[in-house]
This record gives sequence, C-alpha cells and structure tokens, in this order.
Amino acid sequence: MIKTLDMKPFENAGQELIDKYLIPGVAIGIAQDGELVYGKGFGYRNIEKEKPVTMETIYGIASVTKSFTCVAIMQLQELGKLNVHDPVVKYLPEFKTLTDKTDQMTIHHFMTHSAGLPPLPSLVYANKRSFDSDPSVNDYPGLKLKEEEEQQGPIDTFEELMEFIGKQQFELLGDPGNEFSYSNDSYALLGAIIARVSEQSYEDFVKEHILEPAGMNHSGFLIEEFGDYDNITSLYAIQKGENGEEVYEAPVWWDSPSMRAAGYLKSTVEDMLKYAEIFRNNGKVGDNQILSVESVQEMIKPHIECSLGRYYGYGLMITPDYYGGTLVEHGGNLKAIASQLCVIPERGVSAMILTNLAAVPASSIMARALNVYEGREFDASPVEFDDYTHTPEELAEFVGEYVSNEGMKLTVDLKQDSLEFSVPGFNFPVKSIGKDLFLADVNDQKEIIRFVRNSEGKIDRVAYHYRQFPKTN
Repeated sequence: MIKTLDMKPFENAGQELIDKYLIPGVAIGIAQDGELVYGKGFGYRNIEKEKPVTMETIYGIASVTKSFTCVAIMQLQELGKLNVHDPVVKYLPEFKTLTDKTDQMTIHHFMTHSAGLPPLPSLVYANKRSFDSDPSVNDYPGLKLKEEEEQQGPIDTFEELMEFIGKQQFELLGDPGNEFSYSNDSYALLGAIIARVSEQSYEDFVKEHILEPAGMNHSGFLIEEFGDYDNITSLYAIQKGENGEEVYEAPVWWDSPSMRAAGYLKSTVEDMLKYAEIFRNNGKVGDNQILSVESVQEMIKPHIECSLGRYYGYGLMITPDYYGGTLVEHGGNLKAIASQLCVIPERGVSAMILTNLAAVPASSIMARALNVYEGREFDASPVEFDDYTHTPEELAEFVGEYVSNEGMKLTVDLKQDSLEFSVPGFNFPVKSIGKDLFLADVNDQKEIIRFVRNSEGKIDRVAYHYRQFPKTN
C-alpha cells in the first residue's frame, strides 16, 4: 500500500529538525512488505572525516533492545522453560524488595513495566565504569552525578543489581499489575532470567536465537564484536560554547553488563528492518520462524495503558488507532543515541530511524516520514486534544518539584495564572487537556503529563516520560 514515493516533503521537513537539533547523522529506512522502498542517510557518521551515513551504519539502538529481550522470553516460553505468568522469584530466588509484594511480581509484570517498581538509581551505578572513563558524561542531558553517586561502587552483575534493589527504601506505586512505570531494572532482571533458564549468557542467547536466524549480521552488544568493519558511527555530545551550543565528538561507548537487556544492543537500519519482520510477518524472517504467531500476538497486545491512548505490550508500545491501523513501536535514548522502530502490521509497513546524538526528536522525524510515505501532510497528527480550563486554585495544586531516583526532575511553577513546566536546562510549553492531564511539547515531541492523586485526593506524584515519580515539596 504505497501511496507515494515522493519523499521530498519529508526530506525538507526532516532536515529542518536535524538542523534545529544539530544532529550529525541520521539513518532512516522504510520497508513495504519486507522490502526496502525508501532509505536515506542525512549528514555524517563522522563529521571530521565526512563519512556518510548509510543503511549499513552501526548505531546504538538503546531501549529498542527491550523488544529483543521479550522475544527471547517468549522463545523460552515456547520451549516450555518458563511461563510469563510465573513469579520472578521462581527463577531469581534472591530477588527481594523491602515490600510484602515481591512474591506477587511476575515475568509478565516485568515485561509490561507494571510490577509497581518506581524509578530507581540502579542505572547510574550500572553505568558507573563507563561514566568514570568518559569526559563527556556531564554533557548528557539531565545527568549530573551527585557526590553520593560518585562514591557508590559500580553494579556489574545481576547478583549485585538484585542486592542493590533489595536495600532500596521505596513504596510500590501499586499492587503488581495495576500501575505502569517504565523500569530499566525490570528489564535488566529479565536478562538475568533468560541467562538462568537458558544456561547461557543473555547476549549469547539473543545472538543465537534472534540475530543469527534473522540474518542480522551487523548487530551485537559490543563494538569489539564488529572487528574491522568500519561503517560504525562516531559518538557525539553537545556542550555550550562561546557561540551557543556546539556538537563535539565523544568517543566512549557506554556499557553496562548488568543492564544490557534494557538497552545496549547496536545495529543498523538494514538489520532492524529484518528484525521488524517478526512483528509484520507473524514471527517469520525470511525462511526462519523466530516466534510463533501466538507469541507475536501476545507481544503486540495492549496489556496496560502507558499514556493516554497508548499501551504497552511486551517490549513494544501499541497505538490501537493509528489512522485506521495499529502502530507498534518503541524508542530509545542513551548517550549519542536516539532511535525509533515502527511497524504497522495491517499495512505491511515497517520503519527504523537511528541517530548519533542523544535527546533529539527521532520519533518526530519518523512521524514526518510515515506521514509523507502514507500520503498525509508531514505534520499531520493521529489525535487532537481539546483544551481544558483549570481554575487558579486547581492550577496551584500542581505546583512543586517532582524528582525521580533515576535522575529526572520536573518543576512546575505558577506564573501569572498559568503553569510553567521545566526540566533542568529548559522550559517547555504545555496545554491543559483534562482534569489532571497536560500535553507538553518537549524538543518537538508531544508528551502527556498526568498528575496522580493519593487516597485523600492530593497530588503526590506525576507520570511523565512514562515514569511515575513523587512530588518532593
């Protein structure tokens, strides 16, 4: 169902965002029924050497890795080695929390970010060896290491991660299965379950059971795996210079052995479009059946609402009404990475975008590409929200600081009868769309902000950027 292959309107609109956010190099590809019909490299994988971006350029994919982790879990279920509704402690008996609900947490809850775990600081410590070796670490958006974090030792193993989580003081966001909050810890521990059950490393299992049978020859977890293959992006960061923001090369790849299942795979647009066939083609890539049809349907099933009109499946986000089809997607963000995988199964469309700079609007560039490809205006939106009017007294309820243990902070101020939202470094516009709901425009990406009330009706936390975290004042 190719409505247009005149992608010039997208290229103009996409270049506008690439220039605005100083992205050195972007690779984007669209496949129709499994065949590449549009591929475009913008800019460079290495600015200094003017090396171009291609569909075979290796980038990090960050949290798009989570869907691979869920494919692996479903493969193990098909082999009869586990069941997604088994309690986590069946496979990780040393997993504990300082709550009385640990035994109720299942693999399914981890896969859907619904175990009730709030954001925890584990990811910072799991990356600590990389942070200590990276001069650019404090130019990563929103990451400013506190003194106590600098003194905390690294978390290198699954066992150390479980020990760390077991000592953390927190209240669950709700009973397991009831509340969605994005959890890198849950996905790291899914990696531990895969390793325990398969009796091989998480990385080896993914390579043997997903990457190799899918023909993903330029995908892996460590740069060293690629040998003398040189079509690999350089990494970039942004710093404030005399003439404003400046992009510079920041060559240290971050790695975290205990968190690889949450976001450390590296791949290419070409390979990722092969991988997307699992969700477009009922589990089959080429001649290889990677997953059963039933397993694919469970992965792309809307298990729990993660934002207004958007749901989480297994390692994938689901928009059930995307211009009459189903949008299956996941994004990723890490140092020098912003990525997005999209599949519209009913229309046979799959797409992948990879960039070499963090915190840039990869999903918005992707949305423009899909709009033009399917014959819409580049800035079309699949949903429009009505304005909602709050009283001054209602607005005052939202004011405060909301701080996540994962490092995120959202500040809400009341200025001249309107709310001002900010995160470290910048403010962003919002509009009211419901009683406790706001639509934010953050770096040209639309995000729903939902305030959560306690049993007394008082606002005590916020759901922002798919995470729930508390009001601190």
